[in-house]
Amino acid sequence: MGSITSNKIAIANHVYLVSRGTTKVIDDAYGYQFGPVLFKPTLAIAPQTFRTTRAGALAYFVGDDPAFPKDEGFALRGWRKVEMKNAGIFITGNTATTMGNVIFTDKQGKTISVDKTLQFFKDDNGKLRIITHHSSLPYTAK
Repeated sequence: MGSITSNKIAIANHVYLVSRGTTKVIDDAYGYQFGPVLFKPTLAIAPQTFRTTRAGALAYFVGDDPAFPKDEGFALRGWRKVEMKNAGIFITGNTATTMGNVIFTDKQGKTISVDKTLQFFKDDNGKLRIITHHSSLPYTAK
């Protein structure tokens, strides 16, 4: 099956980050076909904080799903640039985990930085699939 390399992680991160939340991207980037994905989106609101299903992930990225009425479509916000700054990458066997910041730039040039942890699983075809995705706004002391 070959090993996971840092270059493959960078490519997988790029594919994930430039996605527009389409069904194809969800199916290609995430591992929902293998079971629940541990997905905690940045702006998900309780009681629907966690998105372990494909439908929940798709709703978060593109909105317009009555089962997730508070989702507005994070991927459709008009992001013009997305930059990933990994603090570290841990690779073992068929999994790899990255942690760092993702900086999104909107169409007005404003940026938002989120803390991100992604875990990838290498499937039987050698494709990296996201199986854990935790994203949150950085803590700021009051």
